[in-house]
Amino acid sequence: MSRVPFTTAQLPARKRIALVAHDHCKEFLLDWSERQRPRLAQHDLLATGTTGLLLTRRLHLPVESMISGPLGGDQQIGARIAERRVDMLVFFWDPFEQQPHDPDIKALLRVAAVWNIPVACNESSADYLLSSPLLEQRHEHRVPDYATYLAARA
Repeated sequence: MSRVPFTTAQLPARKRIALVAHDHCKEFLLDWSERQRPRLAQHDLLATGTTGLLLTRRLHLPVESMISGPLGGDQQIGARIAERRVDMLVFFWDPFEQQPHDPDIKALLRVAAVWNIPVACNESSADYLLSSPLLEQRHEHRVPDYATYLAARA
């Protein structure tokens, strides 16, 4: 099979940031989000179910909530990434405990890599992403050229 062709796209200055956390990492994400609230408030936030509810309560910011991760919320976020409706993923995952929905998690991280969006998997990498000057700017990045890919297959 041939390689997927690529083109460029623009991440907007106002990012759509997905926030996800496994159960044992939710408190870390909540604390981090509270510290980063001024920056997060400048962007559109979405999250999986329980995380979204907790973030809304803690931050008093609007957070669009999907359903809970194990019930398909990770896949909903992944679909948004593939539709180019998520610009950044902050996913505090638990490296010490196997999750019953590990295949969904792997798929979410894979689609984020395919569509070349910034991903942070822990507090330190999330700090780096949010402190980047690119956070507040438009940013050109490489993405799959789906139209050319589809034309070659038809």
